[in-house]
Amino acid sequence: MDKEKKAFRGYISSRSFMGERAPQHVQNIIIRDYCNKKNIHYLLSATEYAMENSTLILKQLVNDLHLVDGIVAYSAFQMPEDDTERQNIFGKILSLNKEIHFAVEGLSLHNNDTFHQIESIWQVKKTIPDCNFLQMA
Repeated sequence: MDKEKKAFRGYISSRSFMGERAPQHVQNIIIRDYCNKKNIHYLLSATEYAMENSTLILKQLVNDLHLVDGIVAYSAFQMPEDDTERQNIFGKILSLNKEIHFAVEGLSLHNNDTFHQIESIWQVKKTIPDCNFLQMA
C-alpha cells in the first residue's frame, strides 16, 4: 500500500434508509469509485444489520477508528435518523481526529464546518416529506 494513501473502511447497508435502496454490490462499487478518485485505500465494507434502526456495525466501526484513517459510507442518509444519535457519532469521529466520507453525496465530515453543513442537509431531507408543494401553485 502506498504510504501516502489513507486507509478507510467501507460502510454499507443491507436495508433501505430514508426511502432509498441500493443493492450491496452497487454500494460497494460506488464506494470503490469514490476512494479511487480521492486516492483513498479502500478496505472492505462492513455491512449494517438488516434490523430497522440498527447502528451496531456503525458504532463498532467508530470504536475501531484507531485502526484506520476513517470510514467511507455509501450515503450520508445511512446515518441514524435520530438527531442526537447521529450528532453523537459525528462528534466522536471528530474528537478522534478521524473522517467519515459519504460517497453518493461527495461529502466528508472532518471539522466543525463540515459537521454543520452535513447536519443542515439532514434537516432539509427530513423536512421535505412534510412540505406540500401542491399548495404553492
